[in-house]
Amino acid sequence: MKKLSVLLLAACSIVTFGQKVSDYKYISIPAKFETFKEPFDLDISLTKALKGKKYMVLQADRDQWPLEAKVNSCSVLNADLKDDSGFLRNKVILEFKDCHGKVVQAIKGGSSIKDFKEGFNDALKQTFPGIPVSNPTELPVQAQTQTQTQETTVNNTQTFTTTASAADNNAVKFSNGKMDVQRIQIDNNQFILVNSNSSSPFATFKPTTKSDVFRVKLQNGDSTLGYFENGNIVIEIPQSNGEYAKEIFLKK
Repeated sequence: MKKLSVLLLAACSIVTFGQKVSDYKYISIPAKFETFKEPFDLDISLTKALKGKKYMVLQADRDQWPLEAKVNSCSVLNADLKDDSGFLRNKVILEFKDCHGKVVQAIKGGSSIKDFKEGFNDALKQTFPGIPVSNPTELPVQAQTQTQTQETTVNNTQTFTTTASAADNNAVKFSNGKMDVQRIQIDNNQFILVNSNSSSPFATFKPTTKSDVFRVKLQNGDSTLGYFENGNIVIEIPQSNGEYAKEIFLKK
């Protein structure tokens, strides 16, 4: 009977909203949990727990995010912790929200320990069993049909604007006959080719001193060159013998 009561209590403390937290690979944690007067090392405890559940934890600074997360912000789940304390107990609510601000899962935890730091950390630990292990699904680039991620960094007189919207209907499509890709413009000088069957960037193009010639970073880590030729995109693919093969992506 006691075991049944514990199970019922746990069930009442976890609320899900259709989507699953386990569908995600990336979870972002804010620089500060706003409802707490002090950090109490809660971010450290939560980060450790999420990594233990196989998630890749991202910090608030988006400049440090991997390119896949920058391009498709809807592949990132946002975590937040709220102080829900009562008169005699330190209580927290751990929330996970998608890119549209919709709550995917909310988990409550409580502790009778009166010391704030120890009590809040104990309450947070009570939420950990409710966090599923990451088992990510491919979140297609088209998942961002309603949102655009715009990041603006001002450096003295220069403004650098990045529009990371892989769902842009104006994205130009190319194919090499084996793979279809979309060209997504990061800024006036940089773009990426994204595999149309996944959210993974195939190649990242950065400018050189010569017009229409780019430094290219491939998905496998290789560095090479790429350029435009008759409206098509050409990448020099490194071969095992030290030579290069000409890979042509024709505009569709």
